[in-house]
Amino acid sequence: MKEIKLTCKKVTFYFQKDEEAFFEWIKKIKCINFISAIGDELYLHIKKKHISDDDLRSLIGLFYRYKVDMKQLQIFLNKNNQKWFFESPKGFWHKRIFG
Repeated sequence: MKEIKLTCKKVTFYFQKDEEAFFEWIKKIKCINFISAIGDELYLHIKKKHISDDDLRSLIGLFYRYKVDMKQLQIFLNKNNQKWFFESPKGFWHKRIFG
């Protein structure tokens, strides 16, 4: 499996502590192997497609909070998380990820 690279474009921070919180949150998500950046884009490098539910929920929360394109999280849908991740259309994330 090729590495997955999630893109965070032009993330808006409202004050210094907000930016610090963003990066602290990223450090706590275990599936993120490392981060890189080019210009105003930040890349979250993830080793594998199957990540824990906890890590997926953390990515959902992070992307929702900082208005990162959530459609790219579709790649993590699998038979083990399908029930809560996809088959729950009332979830605050559902429309932003699955349209």
